[in-house]
Amino acid sequence: MILGAQAVGTAALDAFLSNDLVVYCLLDDDPKLQKSELLEVPVMGATDDAELLKLLGKKCEVFVATDDAASRRSLTQMLRQEYEAVPVNAIHQRASVSAHATLGHGNYVGPNAVVAALATLGNGCLINGNAVVEARATVGDYAQLGSGALLGAGASVGELAFVGAGAVVVAGVSIGDKARVGAGSVVVADVPKGQTVFGNPAVKV
Repeated sequence: MILGAQAVGTAALDAFLSNDLVVYCLLDDDPKLQKSELLEVPVMGATDDAELLKLLGKKCEVFVATDDAASRRSLTQMLRQEYEAVPVNAIHQRASVSAHATLGHGNYVGPNAVVAALATLGNGCLINGNAVVEARATVGDYAQLGSGALLGAGASVGELAFVGAGAVVVAGVSIGDKARVGAGSVVVADVPKGQTVFGNPAVKV
């Protein structure tokens, strides 16, 4: 079961289907999406539908697929507290995740993304297609790497942080919690917590 039927839900569904896994249904809070289908899988109700959520742990697993990091975190906490359910990872069949990497729960790793040896992903991270997390790099809980982003060896991205598509975080650089890196930026110095940077080299905006 996937909570969220929009962009991240579509990507997660594709990841599960690429591994020949059966997805029972999707849930989404947008009434326009409910009672529709996504890649021939039904969108059956809202993300707080107790009748469907009671299936978790007994008959099916769950993945939280909302684009907003705070929403991903709150839905994950609700699942743990009320249903004792821990989200599974959605790793596309064409992704490359080292057997020597460490992954938490509820992470999405898109097609052609790479998570190298000794890299660490927390919980609820979104590693979009063609993104690269090099050796010994770390990605904090509910952080997001856009398509084609590169996190250099030993670099770190804090909790709830966002690194835009095609951005490069050079080796050893730290991105603080809730910081944002604009698409295509090249980050050569640490970014403080909550700061937004953009450009080559990336500067505060």
